[in-house]
Amino acid sequence: MARQVQVVPDDCAGLRVDQALARMFPEHSRSRLTSWLRDDRIRVDSAAAKPKQKVWGGETIELDPVASAAETASKAEDIALTVVHEDDEVIVIDKPAGLVVHPGSGNWEGTLLNALLHHSAALSALPRAGIVHRLDKDTSGLLVVAKTLVAQTSLVRQLQDRTVHREYLALVYGRVGRDGEVEAPVGRDPANRVRMAVIGSGKPARTHYRVLERFADATLLECKLDTGRTHQIRVHMQSIEHALVGDPVYRNRRLASGSGPLLGKFSRQALHATRLEFLHPRTGKSVSFASPLPDDFRQLLLSLQRAARAEP
Repeated sequence: MARQVQVVPDDCAGLRVDQALARMFPEHSRSRLTSWLRDDRIRVDSAAAKPKQKVWGGETIELDPVASAAETASKAEDIALTVVHEDDEVIVIDKPAGLVVHPGSGNWEGTLLNALLHHSAALSALPRAGIVHRLDKDTSGLLVVAKTLVAQTSLVRQLQDRTVHREYLALVYGRVGRDGEVEAPVGRDPANRVRMAVIGSGKPARTHYRVLERFADATLLECKLDTGRTHQIRVHMQSIEHALVGDPVYRNRRLASGSGPLLGKFSRQALHATRLEFLHPRTGKSVSFASPLPDDFRQLLLSLQRAARAEP
């Protein structure tokens, strides 16, 4: 990242330096600026800035940004991507099932991040290569990636403000009687740290669901998120005893064992991010994208529909 220099404007007079920085460098998040303050990477009139010191206008701010080791550790890999939309600010990706979004324990390569770095080398200058939200490895569908710091900050704030709209198609075990919503906090399962659970100490979470089609042993739902907690739809559906078909982590053994062979053959959670809407970081206008069901999910639904027609 290149060094940046600005003179404190008069309208920042009397502000703490951290508050002035947020105004002067809106392309950087507050947490990133705070980190650079702590690491003495920001100077006021050639002296290391202190978070609580005040500025009065006319001072020279020098910003020497640097990406953290975790942000720069990944490498580019030639992995095919399905790009739904791309412009100077954002890329919208249709992620296939099986692709991990971000490197982590046990998945340090072969991820969407590695693919993005190969797609556009400029993304290496951004934290997490511009990734602002994730989909589980075996969830397919749409996600948006920022191409600039300004766009990344805008998208992160939209996610925090819950103005990014996401819709999913989910096939769950059992027959769901009617439309509804689940509002229950989601947090790390104290009995199993690799799982999430509805737990009182968790973060607030709300999922709306609408019945689209019922089958003998399953129901196709449209799910909309008000929040974006880890595994939110999977945990919420399990909490109302309608776990996702094929989900190996939040499986409802009783319903799974009593379902037909078609459902038992599906090898991943039946969850697809089908629609994504957000405010474009440059224009401020709402943009919307849609993704059709992938072949495995579509073929499962066709098989269930044929089986339903064949019933006496």
